[in-house]
Amino acid sequence: MDQHIDIDWTSCQGHGLCAELLPEHITLDEWGYPLVDGRPIPPRTRKRARRAAADCPVLAVKLREDRAPR
Repeated sequence: MDQHIDIDWTSCQGHGLCAELLPEHITLDEWGYPLVDGRPIPPRTRKRARRAAADCPVLAVKLREDRAPR
C-alpha cells in the first residue's frame, strides 16, 4: 500500500512547516505554499510524514493510502 501526501487547499495558510519536516517531498512556492512531488512516501520516511501532517498548524496536510489495483 502506497501513501501519498495531499494538501487541503481550503485550509492551508502557507506556514511552511510541512516543507521543513519533509523537504524531500515538499517544497514551497514563491508565496510559501507547499508543492508536493506526488511520489509515494517510502517506509523510511513515513514517520516524518505523519509528523508533518500532525504538526501542521491548520491540519491541511493529509496522508492518503492508495491500494494497488488487483
